[in-house]
Amino acid sequence: MGIDSSTKALLIAVTDDAAAAVYSINRLKPELLCFFVPESVKTLIETAVQPHIVQMPRLWDWVVTTDASKLMSSYQALARSLPDLLQTWDVKSGELVMDLSGATSAMTGAMALAATPYCSRVITISSCASDASTDEERIAVDGQERLWNQGNPWDEAAVSARRDGCDLFNRGAFMPSAMLFRQLETRVSGGHKPFYRALADLTEGYGLWERFQHRSAWDKLKTSLKALEMASIWGGPPALKGLLPAVKQNIGFLEKIILDPGEVKEAVAYDLLAHAKRRADADHHIEAAVISVLRALEALAQHHLWKHHRIKSWDVQPEQLPQALQESCRICCLDDVDGKYRLPLLSQFRVLAGLGDIMGQAYLAQWAKMKPLLDAANHAVLGHGFEPIKPERFHQLYEIIVKIAAINDGSLPKFPVLAL
Repeated sequence: MGIDSSTKALLIAVTDDAAAAVYSINRLKPELLCFFVPESVKTLIETAVQPHIVQMPRLWDWVVTTDASKLMSSYQALARSLPDLLQTWDVKSGELVMDLSGATSAMTGAMALAATPYCSRVITISSCASDASTDEERIAVDGQERLWNQGNPWDEAAVSARRDGCDLFNRGAFMPSAMLFRQLETRVSGGHKPFYRALADLTEGYGLWERFQHRSAWDKLKTSLKALEMASIWGGPPALKGLLPAVKQNIGFLEKIILDPGEVKEAVAYDLLAHAKRRADADHHIEAAVISVLRALEALAQHHLWKHHRIKSWDVQPEQLPQALQESCRICCLDDVDGKYRLPLLSQFRVLAGLGDIMGQAYLAQWAKMKPLLDAANHAVLGHGFEPIKPERFHQLYEIIVKIAAINDGSLPKFPVLAL
């Protein structure tokens, strides 16, 4: 084995083998050291361990179990003391090393339960056997040949935790999912870290997209895609290859928004429709879904007004409008603060219809169906009223808007399903 990596903190169990403890401490050179011992062993630590430590840690302490033969006694001692001690020492997740060499079976169980969330490496020093595996390093401790073995439990435990992160992502809890993947990144061994860093970046990217931070999301997804492509080549989960095309497609959609130089971006309207669908289907926030779908409707109108007629709904010139609508615009749409004429949603579609626009005419054709739905949205809690809107109202409104805009539901961006 090569040179051991630096050790921030070491939790070491000692019952009777002082020489093994001395070897481990001198080899790992921890900056912070915590002994886990029975009360009777404290004297052994002071007389046979501490005097032989070559490089004393910056801080040290111990946790004492009242009964090293009982799991609950040992676990209670660690669970009540270790978290506060690590917080005081500013030891973060993944910065703790555990040495189980001197632990009883009960102490081993207690350390596994209480310390694994902070740990990224487990050490054992055992007696030398003729059938020792090649993974175990032969060492000399106090003149006797022993075996040094180390591993990271999180390299296996991360698989189960990863599923939890995927479940959070699929339910739209992007920030909690990203936090979980970041934790796994700190806990797994070096070769696994890029994969979990990529999953965290991916999840953060979709979280940014959900908040309409398109450029930041684009950057995050591009970064994560490169790392995930490498992971798919070098032994990532089999389902990873199926995820990559969906991410690439999403990156392409975001690219349309980012690189579109226009003041009015058609792709944003599509994004708003998809966002509204997620709000309704993923987290069942119907009020938020209605707000998004109405904004999508307006964005579609704004795009048609600008692209086909060079009319800005937020700064319209009455002379640009059909003759029948000019006077009402001058009377009703003037902002007395900045002197600009602003068309509300219904007026935008009336202008489009008056100009012969197909979508404006489709809107008027659906007006009888739209009117009660818009009234319900207006009376909703996040509208201007006090009545929660019913889910079926949103779905009816969504279907009509898709029909008015002649949009194929399959053309809307879809977030992938993580099943890793």
